Amino acid sequence: MVSGARGRTLEIGAGTGLNLPHYTDAVSELVLTEPDPHMARRLREHVAAEPPAAGTTEVIEAGAESLPFEDASFDSIVSTLVLCTVPDQPAALAELARVMRPDGRLLLVEHVHAGEGTGVGRWQDRLERPWGWIAGGCHPNRHTGEALAEAGFSTQLEEGEFEKAPPLARPLIQGSARRSA
Repeated sequence: MVSGARGRTLEIGAGTGLNLPHYTDAVSELVLTEPDPHMARRLREHVAAEPPAAGTTEVIEAGAESLPFEDASFDSIVSTLVLCTVPDQPAALAELARVMRPDGRLLLVEHVHAGEGTGVGRWQDRLERPWGWIAGGCHPNRHTGEALAEAGFSTQLEEGEFEKAPPLARPLIQGSARRSA
């Protein structure tokens, strides 16, 4: 999925850089955001030790809800397991729409709510708060696909599962989203 990024690319919540090896030289500039200063330090070390194939790479300490970039400034935006942890998902999606060029793409893999009336879905709802304490602020019961549509994105998403994840974090969506006209 990450290898589909093109042009000036933003990755939100880049963590320690697990996606770095998957970027190609089709990315002319890679901007990695990470709100946690300790993770950002480790991310900078990873970029220095193993630079990605992308053009220039920069690490910025910023949360997805308040991105320090100009409007319509990115061709691609990458989000992997981030939209479940942002404190204010609607604000983060509004920011992604703001900084994405009109013909840009959001590439994403996110775990989501298993569905109303399902056993896993009920457990995701019950255990959301303690799960967040254990899993770095993750909300396993978010309806991210619906939130993307509400934020004005048109999506091409597939449902799947993280096979090796705990049951609460297995349901996922992956694919792409574009700003609706």
